Amino acid sequence: MLWSGAVRGGIGLLAVRRACLFSRHAHSAPKSGEYRPIKKVMVANRGEIAIRVFRACTEMGIRTVAVYSEQDTGQMHRQKADEAYLIGKGLPPVAAYLDIADIIKVAKDNNVDAIHPGYGFLSERSDFAQACSDAGVMFVGPSPETVRMMGDKVEARALAIRAGVPVVPGTDAPITCMQDAQAFAQTYGFPIIFKAAYGGGGRGMRVVREYEELEENYQRAYSEALAAFGNGSLFVEKFIEKPRHIEVQILGDKYGNIIHLYERDCSIQRRHQKVVEIAPAFQLDPHLRDRLHADSVALAKLVGYENAGTVEFLVDKHGKHYFIEVNSRLQVEHTVTEEITDVDLVHAQLKVCEGRSLPELGLRQDKIMVNGCAIQCRVTTEDPARGFQPDTGRIEVFRSGEGMGIRLDSASAFQGAVISPHYDSLLVKVISSGKDLQTAASKMNRALAEFRVRGVKTNIPFLQNVLSNQQFLYSTVDTQFIDENQELFNLKPTQNRAQKLLHYLGHVMVNGPTTPIPVKTKPSSTDPVVPQVTMGDPPVGFRDVLLRDGPEGFAKAVRAHKGLLLMDTTFRDAHQSLLATRVRTHDLKKISPFVSHSFNNLYSLENWGGATFDVAMRFLSECPWKRLQEMRALIPNVPFQMLLRGANAVGYTNYPDNAVFKFCEVAKENGMDVFRVFDSLNYLPNMLLGMEAAGSAGGVVEAAISYTGDVSDPARQKYSLDYYMKLAEELVRAGTHVLCIKDMAGLLKPKPSKLLISALRDRFPDMPIHVHTHDTAGAGVAAMLACAEAGADVVDVAVDSMAGMTSQPSMGAMVACAKGTKLDTGIALEKVYDYSEYWEVARGLYAPFDCTATMKSGNADVYENEIPGGQYTNLHFQAHSMGLGNKFKEVKKSYAEANKLLGDLIKVTPSSKIVGDLAQFMVQNSLSRADVEERADELSLPLSVVEFLQGHIGIPHGGFPEPLRTKVLKSLPRIEGRPGASLPPMDFTSLEENLRTAHGDDITPEDVMSAAMYPKVFQEYKEFTANFGPVDCLSTRLFLDGPKIAEEFEVELERGKILHIKALALGDLNQAGQREVFFELNGQLRSVLVKDTVAMKEMKFHPKAQKAIKGQVGAPMPGKVLELKVEVGSKVEKGQPLCVLSAMKMETVVNSPLTGTIKALHVAIDSSLEGDDLILEIEEE
Repeated sequence: MLWSGAVRGGIGLLAVRRACLFSRHAHSAPKSGEYRPIKKVMVANRGEIAIRVFRACTEMGIRTVAVYSEQDTGQMHRQKADEAYLIGKGLPPVAAYLDIADIIKVAKDNNVDAIHPGYGFLSERSDFAQACSDAGVMFVGPSPETVRMMGDKVEARALAIRAGVPVVPGTDAPITCMQDAQAFAQTYGFPIIFKAAYGGGGRGMRVVREYEELEENYQRAYSEALAAFGNGSLFVEKFIEKPRHIEVQILGDKYGNIIHLYERDCSIQRRHQKVVEIAPAFQLDPHLRDRLHADSVALAKLVGYENAGTVEFLVDKHGKHYFIEVNSRLQVEHTVTEEITDVDLVHAQLKVCEGRSLPELGLRQDKIMVNGCAIQCRVTTEDPARGFQPDTGRIEVFRSGEGMGIRLDSASAFQGAVISPHYDSLLVKVISSGKDLQTAASKMNRALAEFRVRGVKTNIPFLQNVLSNQQFLYSTVDTQFIDENQELFNLKPTQNRAQKLLHYLGHVMVNGPTTPIPVKTKPSSTDPVVPQVTMGDPPVGFRDVLLRDGPEGFAKAVRAHKGLLLMDTTFRDAHQSLLATRVRTHDLKKISPFVSHSFNNLYSLENWGGATFDVAMRFLSECPWKRLQEMRALIPNVPFQMLLRGANAVGYTNYPDNAVFKFCEVAKENGMDVFRVFDSLNYLPNMLLGMEAAGSAGGVVEAAISYTGDVSDPARQKYSLDYYMKLAEELVRAGTHVLCIKDMAGLLKPKPSKLLISALRDRFPDMPIHVHTHDTAGAGVAAMLACAEAGADVVDVAVDSMAGMTSQPSMGAMVACAKGTKLDTGIALEKVYDYSEYWEVARGLYAPFDCTATMKSGNADVYENEIPGGQYTNLHFQAHSMGLGNKFKEVKKSYAEANKLLGDLIKVTPSSKIVGDLAQFMVQNSLSRADVEERADELSLPLSVVEFLQGHIGIPHGGFPEPLRTKVLKSLPRIEGRPGASLPPMDFTSLEENLRTAHGDDITPEDVMSAAMYPKVFQEYKEFTANFGPVDCLSTRLFLDGPKIAEEFEVELERGKILHIKALALGDLNQAGQREVFFELNGQLRSVLVKDTVAMKEMKFHPKAQKAIKGQVGAPMPGKVLELKVEVGSKVEKGQPLCVLSAMKMETVVNSPLTGTIKALHVAIDSSLEGDDLILEIEEE
């Protein structure tokens, strides 16, 4: 027998040549002159089947010849052959492999003895087999007449009937027009199926279930068949619902010997193309199996079949089988038959072609045994999540799964290979074998899990779902298996973290930082050193009290505490004020254990909320919730405090009430403890909503009164002591646990500090009082000491190297000043020094954002302009970036004037932004306060100012400024009362469903809240991470500035998974506007292609469809435009076909996503498109 490896069943190992010599004496040998040895074989094909044949030839000592199209110059099959020649010069990609004359010419010019057709292309073309014969070249396959008979599906059907093989009702001859199809449908009813008369593999095959679909599917089937086989002839059959697809492998010689090599189950299909094949068929009735084998051999004998072929059947749910076709060639799935029979089919094909008989080769039916089970999975470059649309591009990473029981047949599966849209999407065939189906499936699953393919989408996650499906493993499947098991499309997303990070680093190396950089200063190259941390659990802190006694018990403990408590703002407000809120989780996490062990007696750590929430996503590409979770794990003993903008939560707009409540609930679940609730206008209804939401979530409610003015100045009575006392009364009555004074601009001087805090302490002796301030004027330490002396329980500080100027007062200064007094903080100054040293070095990493780049000191003029600390920094940056650095004094004066224009507001985000917008508008347009008042009805004031006057953020103390409001608004609507009260509840279920549709099933409750607060920012964040991965694991310098050439560094993806990376080189610009960036990753060469955004501005490219713009229709896959069904001005209905694309020999109809009118066409017939290229634009009706 002809064996491919070690023969099972005790027969022994026989090589082909030994088998021939051994059997020549026992069996009839060819007559003299009939044996023609083959010395050189050409494969008239490409890809893995060409390589499969080359390998067999090499094993047999036969020289090999490859042919290739112009598009295939880089393909592996031409490199695997001894010789390779170009065919079809100037022809389209597929047509090149259909050029019979050129192929025969190359064969004759190069002394080729035999041509193996592979599968597809010319493999079932009788005219090709005849051309070979006429040229005196052996055709490795059946005779031309057999190929003709079997290739003509109608004639093959008639032959099957003569052989007594059951057939499906169908046409007697290829149909010639649509009317023939209509007549057949009227006779037999729907469903029917079109099939290519001269080829298989699912090409030219379309199921039609109703009359309205008939014409479109006829045209598509005809077009596909013509493109794939050079002949568009079709025949029609009655479509059998939910059959099993079973095929029998046959092998014949020139002497009438026919054997079968058992059957394969190919029922798992999509688009009538096989995806997974099994040999032998699982749970097939033994009697049915025998009939299938017998019918296959009978038909083959009737036609005098020689060489390898496959007889295909459908088996219905009643166990009846129907002949459908003979594939007179080697099948893609021949591998599983080889694995279970140990017969090398390609060796056998070549020997039969030479003139050997099957008995001579040791191939007798009684000697062919089945041993175990084999499964083949076709790994393709297709995206199951998008209807198996072919994907194209460059393979950036390829790592295969191997090991015992695994065979790989591939061609284009290597790093750097380019997958084009011109040919089949098959990447690699993975074949597993084992003692039974379950064992083979287990090996296959393991091998697929080892694969790493990056750069193109593959169907591997889908295949893994198939292999884990219980029906697949323990029952039978039919051709509807994929359609009826939609859970197969619940695809586990691949992480691809390493390659995505290389893309990010390459992008930064080519295009610079992804986050806007205010000044041209490089991050420091020195990383901070983390101070030594004591081993073991951190000491008990106030959070332990909170967890034990709840918010009320926590408040009592704070009030009863002896000495001054501090809140550290270093993790939030300090870097918001000094470093444009740009500090990353990476640097916060590193110092967190030290904080937990060294500052356990802090009142709280302000580390979340406010601007840090959206900036984390918007500029740092981090998840703010992940930041909270990771810090909570590292600092379990110190309470966390966040900034909650009342009814605005962490946003700058109004939200439905249920959104605010839900946000607080999710924040509490993720580790937040204290909710500092404020409103930018001290508008009580907004504050009360935020307080109720925080309280309902189980958090500590800290109601914050935003401070402005000067309570010690009799001339400034709008915000008098009485105003603050009455507001405090309301907040205490509403149930706040802690009362806070939020001095955003740092206006509290020692005298007003003592006056305000003393009054509050006298009025609320049991209420903890917390004071927040900024040190813009430099008097922060003095003011906070005065507050503490007057009865404040908690004051805010930042570590020394992150303190002063627009940040908070110095922690070290407060600790030193209070030491040895009744206000002693209990904090060791030595620990503060270590803490400060870390942040002094860390601050250098954020040099491009440091306010000291433009601002060298604080300024006491804040008492006049009342600009909040963080905004003061931002305005300073903006003035310098716009070339107005010398006019910053004018900007500050305009800010004070704008504040007066608007009625003297409390100035906290977002009200402070409104004042700032108006101030900049005045400076840019050289307007005075009087000018604005006089011309208010004609000026185009900033939108934020108009919306404020409409009532979008609430009602200011003392009401809106008149007549300014009336002049500006004219007939514009006004909001009465609390802005969010009239908003309908947010539908979180619908929002989550939409997010899952857009981003996959790994959407978390935290993601839903991020999208609820900042829909556009969250969308952009998800798109960024989908492209660039978890950039939060990069060091800050690498994140901002990228690596230097030849720099080596490590990136920890997670505990125990560390990437070793070296940046190697930056390539030149290519024609596509890209640069190739080379890295070494874990010792292996990797490269990524990065678009040079500057260079691309000067190059012309096809526009992309913008997903956010309704009516823009993009290409669902790369391909060529075959047909346009509309023109500009055409009216279209939703679902109406717009055009037809072709890729990898598969045609796809692009349908209209909405009803409307075609506004613009961006393609023409034969246009070549990349994925998401803009096809047309529709104006919705």
